[in-house]
Amino acid sequence: MSASPSSSAQAARERLAARLGELRKDAELTGHELALRCDWSPAKSSRIERAKTPASDADIRAWCKACGADDQVADLIAANRQADQMYVHWKKLHRHGMRRAQEEVVPLYEGTQHFRVYCSNVVPGMLQTEAYASALLSTIAAFQGTPDDSSEAAASRVERSHVLHQGGHRFALLVEETVLRYRIGDADTMAGQLGYLLAVMALPNVSLGVIPFTAERRVWPLEAFYLFDEQRASVELLTAAVNVSAPSEISVYAKAFSQLAEMAVYGSDARALITEAISSLQ
Repeated sequence: MSASPSSSAQAARERLAARLGELRKDAELTGHELALRCDWSPAKSSRIERAKTPASDADIRAWCKACGADDQVADLIAANRQADQMYVHWKKLHRHGMRRAQEEVVPLYEGTQHFRVYCSNVVPGMLQTEAYASALLSTIAAFQGTPDDSSEAAASRVERSHVLHQGGHRFALLVEETVLRYRIGDADTMAGQLGYLLAVMALPNVSLGVIPFTAERRVWPLEAFYLFDEQRASVELLTAAVNVSAPSEISVYAKAFSQLAEMAVYGSDARALITEAISSLQ
């Protein structure tokens, strides 16, 4: 696996920093001279050029002006914002509540033909019941200290899952058996959620695999990740969402998914594990 799930974001920042460094060299400026023109400390220029400090839009404008490269501003700011979008802190994403975050991914869901999803901690969002989603999102809001609009966000999460019932979409979903046992909400909420998993398994475009406790591990339990065709991987960390678009990194997540899928059970064996989890709630 890659050294860090945020490596794509860092790599993008390093590419931007390298482009800024090239502009400085093309303008035949030292780092000290550039700092004087920008009214910065030399340390700031050095940190930006070494990708130690992310450049703001204002920093990029000042840098390009100092180097006589105003025509480069638009492209560099666009590249900078793309790097920022790769690693998005949950508190920033949820600062106005979570409903908006659910709605913003609807175009991505509708445009994806092949979903591959792995979750080791909770039921994948697209398979969550409204009660389960509300209980989960409420605890997330409390932990993050962000506005709690969990009821509205849960309704939006269920609404965006309409793609399950549309043509042109295929879903391969993997969960660790722990997902069936972790109690999100009360017993009735969990029973309803597990029962819904049994119902979803009957859909012809859905493959749901469960990796049993007893499976011999060839891949260790990982952070939850979503693969959208071959275009994007979204990884869910405690503090942030990481959006990976580099083909080399997407292929690593695809490899991990393939190996995790080999450890899972399907069909009647998966239904038996879900049914056992329901029985344990009584």
